[in-house]
Amino acid sequence: MKKTLIFDLDGTLMNTLDDLHDSVSYALHEAGLEPNLKQDTRRYLGNGIRNLVNKSVEQTCPEADEALKEHVLETFRAYYVAHSMDKTAPYEGVEEMLKECKERGFHTAIVSNKLDPAVKDLHKAFFADSIDVAIGETEMVKRKPAPDMVNEAIRQLSQLYGEKIEKSACIYVGDSEVDLKTAENSELPCIAVSWGFRDRDCLIERGAKVIIDSPDELFEYL
Repeated sequence: MKKTLIFDLDGTLMNTLDDLHDSVSYALHEAGLEPNLKQDTRRYLGNGIRNLVNKSVEQTCPEADEALKEHVLETFRAYYVAHSMDKTAPYEGVEEMLKECKERGFHTAIVSNKLDPAVKDLHKAFFADSIDVAIGETEMVKRKPAPDMVNEAIRQLSQLYGEKIEKSACIYVGDSEVDLKTAENSELPCIAVSWGFRDRDCLIERGAKVIIDSPDELFEYL
């Protein structure tokens, strides 16, 4: 039986779209640019905040130079760290699913391309009792879809539990093409979720083999 579950955060465990969109909108407005639609923000999520900001800036200002993009990125960073929990909450059924994971003795971790301080704040606020390790984007660990965050999560879990956790005992859970690629690069099976930032058709197109439509369905594949 698989005993270690490694979760993506945004779009998998938590609906973070509103706070991310508000932060992008604030940063664009502060730079004198028109905000994008929420559906655009949703499309740009999953591959790190630099990608999110660059795509958002390019859509509203195609001629933007790197200096402008960096300015918007820094404004976004500061605003989002201060406002990452204004509207963000776990998806329905996630907290119950994580409680059952804990009761079944699973090891659990979060790996996210979100800024590490925001990841740790959300972990502390919502998942301190149900998820063991939380890792976000830093200069020290390559962001997804590189396998580095997953490898670091497994290392920290092994250290925490005083046992070597093998990849054969791990499953990755995520909501996007970035997560599917991360699982592939990490040599882990992937369970994709349909309630996040990509719809079922997109996940199938990107090669998802297992897709669940509600958190409680997870246990059918463990």
